[in-house]
Amino acid sequence: MKKYDDLVEFWQRKNIKTPEQLEQALDNFRILFAYHSGKIENKEINFHDTREIFENGKVLNFTGDPRNLFEQQNQKLCYEYLVDKIIKKDHITLDLIKEVHLLLTQGTFDHKRFIENDERPGQFKKHDYVVGQFEVGEPPELIPNLLQELVDEISEETSNPLKVATYFHAKFEFFHPFADGNGRVGRTLLNYYLMIHNRPPLIIYDEDKRLYYEALEAYDKKEDIEPLFLFLEYESTKTWERQLERFLPDHMAADWGLEQ
Repeated sequence: MKKYDDLVEFWQRKNIKTPEQLEQALDNFRILFAYHSGKIENKEINFHDTREIFENGKVLNFTGDPRNLFEQQNQKLCYEYLVDKIIKKDHITLDLIKEVHLLLTQGTFDHKRFIENDERPGQFKKHDYVVGQFEVGEPPELIPNLLQELVDEISEETSNPLKVATYFHAKFEFFHPFADGNGRVGRTLLNYYLMIHNRPPLIIYDEDKRLYYEALEAYDKKEDIEPLFLFLEYESTKTWERQLERFLPDHMAADWGLEQ
């Protein structure tokens, strides 16, 4: 926990007050987050294309599945949409959740979901999808009320933002409120909650996705958020350790095993 406390101090010293300051703080992070968040569920996503989209707004000489580009362009559009809201510390609402889903999934629904099931980006699911080892997913008719209760619950508890963010993420993924894109939306909202509470966002790395899924399954099986909390704490420190190396005083760097 000490490492995470050091990380929070590092982040809060940035004293981010403007969109420009946030852009500077998240310069390379936003690209890495988009890449890894997409890669977790789509192995065809690659870092080069993601970087080109974020830095140049286009990809040259692309010959793959256009959906891959849509997904990463959507990550960029969603990030840009949320910047002002992060600065203003707008609370998570059902409308915000649906807007994030719309931005992240527009143009990416497959034929079965879009045509046969009449599902749409920005709308809660209409069919009873279940996923994972324990077949989680609440019935569609319950989703609006369940999510509203969850949003109300997290707005009242701020004593440990990482713990609350963990709880929110576990419950959100358990509900499985959309026909598609639940992981990308959930990871985006996780970081949104952390940043509006002045905590550093994190990357869930593709190479760590087995641990990520196991931590989510621990909640699905026993409603135990501790494995996911410890995993997110670990990913937080992994995300920022290189930047911390340049800023930590000697005694703190030694605790992290970093050279000065």
